[in-house]
Amino acid sequence: MTAILERLSTLSMSGQHLRRLPKILEDGLPKMTSTVPETDVPQLFREPYIRAWFRPTGHEWRYYFFSLFQKHNEGVNVWTHLLAALAVLLQFWAFVEDEDLPWTSAYALPLLVYVLSSITYLAFSLLAHLLQSKSELSHYTFYFMDYVGVSVYQYPGALVHFYTSDQAWYKHFWLLFLSATAFCGWLSCAGCCYTKNRYHRPYPVMRKICQLVPSGLASILDISPVVHHLVLCHLSSCQDPAAWYHALQIIFFLVSAYFFSCLVPEKYFPGSCDIVGHGHQIFHTFLSVCTLSQLEAILLDYKGPLSLYLACLSFFFVMACSARTAGFLRQKIKARLNRKDS
Repeated sequence: MTAILERLSTLSMSGQHLRRLPKILEDGLPKMTSTVPETDVPQLFREPYIRAWFRPTGHEWRYYFFSLFQKHNEGVNVWTHLLAALAVLLQFWAFVEDEDLPWTSAYALPLLVYVLSSITYLAFSLLAHLLQSKSELSHYTFYFMDYVGVSVYQYPGALVHFYTSDQAWYKHFWLLFLSATAFCGWLSCAGCCYTKNRYHRPYPVMRKICQLVPSGLASILDISPVVHHLVLCHLSSCQDPAAWYHALQIIFFLVSAYFFSCLVPEKYFPGSCDIVGHGHQIFHTFLSVCTLSQLEAILLDYKGPLSLYLACLSFFFVMACSARTAGFLRQKIKARLNRKDS
């Protein structure tokens, strides 16, 4: 009888602990402050034609991390690139399982660098949109990271396209092409970081021009092996399945570039596209699909006994230069903010 009473007492205490569990979990999670209209956030955090659903500044880091599951005007931007990063990993893993690729050889190195760069730019982008609202310094820091991610992504994309294209490219133009690609990748990062530091909201048109011209030059150079591949395929009436994905990649990229450069459709419906449907979200969506199409095309026509160790190592050089540029401008912004606060 005593044993039964002791057992019941233990169960009763366990029940009390279980009843307290929701309270413990609730206390451990950040209080999700309601979103605010644009008038309640500093000018730096506002977006043209977006009227509401901004997250307030000045909260703890965990608030912004957990805002991944909150309804706000950056939510779609975060989730599009988070899901795209997972899709890249799954797509790449399926290829690895099917092809039994020898990772210790030069055969795999450009592909590994490309996948790493894809995950990097998607991760940096989602972190920028998820965490930039904490403070002015955080805003600049994470967007500089985003620009480094774009630079990091551009060079390996060109490298793998070059690697999988006609071998004449490699024999005659490989040093010039890869050097120019690396320089343009860094230039696009430097241009974006400089204009972010130089111009303030509401941004003038010159900021967009300074962003688009270097990035556009880098993209044209990066995509030239793909255009070369498609032209040869068209002239020879080939049935290469990768050609369709290369064509889709170009189409999706052009559509994404349009929505990045133009504030549509939100400028026609101010306040109606705050949560879903504004141009930057559409840009993210098409850029994600562009990346997946690019990866599928690369996996379909991936080939080559070429040893490109030097070309792949230069990827880390581009990353280091871009990161150093972003870090330098971040220090200037930090000093400026400190002077403003003092």
